[in-house]
Amino acid sequence: MAVIRNRKAVAAGFTLTAVVAATMLAGCTTGSSSSAACEKTTDISWLGTIKVEIQDQFTAAIDEYNATNTDCVNVSIIESPQDQPFLQTVTPMYEAGKAPTIMTALQEIPDLADKVMDWTGQPLAELAADGTLDVANIDGKQAGIPITAEAFGLLYNKAVLDAAGVDPDAIATRSDLEDAFAAVADSGVAPVHFSGLWWSLGAHFTNIYHTDAADTVEGRLAILDELKAGDKDLLSDPVFTNWLDTFDLLKANSIDTATIADTDYDLGVENLAVGDAGFWFMGNWAEPNLLTTTPDGDFGIMPVPASDKAGDYGNDSISVGVPFYAMIDAEQATQEQQDAAVKVLTWFLTTPEGQAFWSGPVEDGGMNFIPVYDGFTVQPSTFMAQKIAEYIAAGKTLQWVNSAYPSGLQEVYGASAQKYYDGVIDRATFAAELEAAWVQ
Repeated sequence: MAVIRNRKAVAAGFTLTAVVAATMLAGCTTGSSSSAACEKTTDISWLGTIKVEIQDQFTAAIDEYNATNTDCVNVSIIESPQDQPFLQTVTPMYEAGKAPTIMTALQEIPDLADKVMDWTGQPLAELAADGTLDVANIDGKQAGIPITAEAFGLLYNKAVLDAAGVDPDAIATRSDLEDAFAAVADSGVAPVHFSGLWWSLGAHFTNIYHTDAADTVEGRLAILDELKAGDKDLLSDPVFTNWLDTFDLLKANSIDTATIADTDYDLGVENLAVGDAGFWFMGNWAEPNLLTTTPDGDFGIMPVPASDKAGDYGNDSISVGVPFYAMIDAEQATQEQQDAAVKVLTWFLTTPEGQAFWSGPVEDGGMNFIPVYDGFTVQPSTFMAQKIAEYIAAGKTLQWVNSAYPSGLQEVYGASAQKYYDGVIDRATFAAELEAAWVQ
């Protein structure tokens, strides 16, 4: 099981220079190109809608591009099953000779690196912020370019916390968080919605342990090597047991509607947005949904304190990284189609119209992405985006160690975490399952 570790692939943080069908699939949405005057239109496809939370905005952006572009390009969106791992979706498409032209992925990049275009020397790659390209650089080949920066941690409803007298900036330890939960509960609101979604637990919540496990990149990678070799005893690691204590605290204070069901994400949005819960462990990708539900709300983000000692590594920082990269097929796509795909992404990342869709506010049809490219004139202006920018500016960011998970590991992690979440297994079994996931 290979661990992704190309160059600075798992750097602790990065500098944001621009911060503050496929007949096998469910369906395909095709816009009408404005290229009626073109002698020939180049048809390309884009697998997925970047993120389901902004599906409508993404679809509208592609429709706008198709209706207005003078590139003689027409883009169709191939809908991607949300409950199916990326490789299970894309591999049959390649086998059938129907590979998507554009696709986005993270852990699976090494699996696709020999099939996709090399972005080295491309103008868009040159515009990307320092450190944001590294995870997608596979043995010197730039297999993808970053979509955005994302952060995850404890989201909060500022109005609920204000009413309870809780200052999120003053929470430095797990005991502080417990006290905050008690204050929110005393105000008549459930303290937290702790989602049991497999991907949230398997990729994001487990990252809290792995990123806190050591205060250097080398130290964190050494722990992954120990796990791979079968030499790591998690229960003997005080960082791991502290992380489990935080896991237990979140479970004990979670609203009773939180479940492991796929519908839990929508419940989490609702609970936080309307003020039925004070906190929610999630990422800033949820902000568009929160603002759609409560347009005048202020939703912030804060660290997940995983120990009871102020100043311990990780207690004052949030996890920030690139969640996925845009890749362009080079195995089945013609050179003309590859060039067309570059044109579409260039429109999004360099033109005023495209940038408005990319990083504009959700209420105006934007996708609210934090831009990671030079030359952006459109910047997110929401409360959460501003809080993320503050953490980045202060150097309070944590590595996305989950970017280094081998393909498929987060699914195994997530399944085990769901069993622990539901009380089906105890700490010892949970730790044993996480250890076994690396040596299978």
